[in-house]
Amino acid sequence: MEHILLIEDEENLHEAIKMNLELEGFNVTSAFKGKEALVKSKEKKYELILLDVMLPDISGFDICETIRLNDSSTPILFLTAKSDSEDRIKGLSIGGDDYLTKPFNIEELLLRIKLLIKRSSPSESSAHELVNYKIGGLEVRFNSFEVVKEDGGIISLTKKQVNLLKLLIDKKNQAVSRQEILEKVWGYEVYPTTRTIDNVILSFRKIFEKDTASGTYFKSIRGVGYKFTP
Repeated sequence: MEHILLIEDEENLHEAIKMNLELEGFNVTSAFKGKEALVKSKEKKYELILLDVMLPDISGFDICETIRLNDSSTPILFLTAKSDSEDRIKGLSIGGDDYLTKPFNIEELLLRIKLLIKRSSPSESSAHELVNYKIGGLEVRFNSFEVVKEDGGIISLTKKQVNLLKLLIDKKNQAVSRQEILEKVWGYEVYPTTRTIDNVILSFRKIFEKDTASGTYFKSIRGVGYKFTP
């Protein structure tokens, strides 16, 4: 049975969607707030995530970006009252697979869900997953948490280092604030000090840079955070 995570805070709409999904044979896990959704997104593998953009605690866009650090294959369909093209473009550019504005026809929603699940077969989705990435002459292997040096030597990475690398690579040439890094890499519940981020960036410079002070790939943006420039 295909499992769907439904993230929607409007109770009547939530229950209507859930009922129709269950009538179609789907198994539905409910979440009404962002923090709850992030916890449930890690508890099991879903065939699809239905994600409202305007949640009371965390933006659906931020939730999508956080999920995509660890899961690049599960289809995400945004549900939102916002119909602006800028919001649609943003949702799709950060890892969303489809975007449906409210109010919508339930039959259209069900059809889009079935098409997304059909398209996201393991063979197809794995082709889009970020597995290896080259920075300078070094290769990052995300699945094994390793960096392969030019001489064949191996440097091990922690999960936090891997997730921060993914975030910076996804937003290459863009300034990423310390606040965003703390929320998406360390989580929305427990924040380390911003000095922790600085230390991880320093470790990246030691691995990838010839000049650790200036930063060829990992640049400091004063008063903001960091930017990855490949």
